[in-house]
Amino acid sequence: MPQFQRLARVGLDGWLAHMEALHPRGSAGIELGLERVAAVKAQLGQRETCPVILVGGTNGKGSTCAMLERILLTTGYRVGLYSSPHLLHYNERVRINGVVADDASLCAAFARVEQARGVAALTYFEFGTLAAWEVFAAANLDAVILEVGLGGRLDATNVYQPKCAIVTGVDLDHMDFLGADRDAIGREKAGIFRAGIPAICGDPQPPQSLMAHARAIGARLQVLGQDFGYQRQEQQWLYWGRPGDDASRRGEGETVRRGGLAFPALRGDRQLANAACALAALDALHPHLPVATKDMCRGLIEVELAGRFQVLPGRPGVVLDVAHNPQAARVLAANLGEMDFHRNTWAVFGMLADKDIDGVIDALGERITHWLPCTLEGRRAASADFLATRLRLRGMKVAGQFDSPAAALACAQENAGEDDRILAFGSFLTVAAVMQTLGRPT
Repeated sequence: MPQFQRLARVGLDGWLAHMEALHPRGSAGIELGLERVAAVKAQLGQRETCPVILVGGTNGKGSTCAMLERILLTTGYRVGLYSSPHLLHYNERVRINGVVADDASLCAAFARVEQARGVAALTYFEFGTLAAWEVFAAANLDAVILEVGLGGRLDATNVYQPKCAIVTGVDLDHMDFLGADRDAIGREKAGIFRAGIPAICGDPQPPQSLMAHARAIGARLQVLGQDFGYQRQEQQWLYWGRPGDDASRRGEGETVRRGGLAFPALRGDRQLANAACALAALDALHPHLPVATKDMCRGLIEVELAGRFQVLPGRPGVVLDVAHNPQAARVLAANLGEMDFHRNTWAVFGMLADKDIDGVIDALGERITHWLPCTLEGRRAASADFLATRLRLRGMKVAGQFDSPAAALACAQENAGEDDRILAFGSFLTVAAVMQTLGRPT
């Protein structure tokens, strides 16, 4: 049976296995570049027929995408969202109007990409990005939100032309691919900016490389704390920023102020910065996607996103967070410090070996009393033994070593008291495994 006909019968799992095997580096393989994906995009005849919002950044991009999606849906727009990675099911990566794509839609899209790619050895992410656009193209959408996978300049999502680009922040991660310092990484993130298009930066002190690139190409850059921002108030917050282009042309003032906003449903101080980025982008897009303040407020109240400082009810409490680099770990530490008193914190801790493990441990050392290092699935995983060694070198209390997050969670549940809390963090894989063990939907 020809390969294409065989794939048409195997279902979603078969397509995902094919995507993993297609490129020499497999599903975890990274080969940055736009040539392959641009060629297949052209072969498919894909074009932008509605506003595209491209969202990159070291941390916070998933939360910002979720806020944008919920606000636009609240307004009544038809919205597509492409995000990665997923927690439990691949379908989570492609959503239309807040609902994950079904297997049949994804398989049909994969088939079209397979037929169009010819001999191009697309990576797993490239194949998935092109297929997501195929799903969106059939849905008659008003807006598409694309979350950048890695970096920006050479990421597959950057083959699409945005009406607005957001960089939520710049910090050290994926340094083997993006560069050794913030300046190099900032230049890669800034690669999603376009000439004459709004460019929103949620980093209050962006690298000079990002600023210089924006100036060089004529992007309409707005920086948090300079051109837009937020003020925390008692039980609410205030947003300030620029009006949309149409209001500016009519001379309706230079600053928009929205007070009395309810806090976003996503927990943690950093979410106000993410929310400010979302509102700045929506103001910039007002000529294309007008949104009322009441819909912004309601959307922020209703937004949900699994695994981002997600606190599950019960005693002991369970906190899930996908933090996997030092910046995200520092935010997690601050959020843990603002929670009600807990006598002990039992941490189910699994990470990938190519991450800054020592930096993450240092960021959270004062918040965790009992560490439960565990081995994740996959070749990139750091072993529990290696994690335990790094922890002990830093004087941390290791309560055991475990061959899976499920085993570490079982130990935490057995030993934690009612006044304690259980934290699962370090990777999407860690959070996914704990959610699956607990029977939690995403």
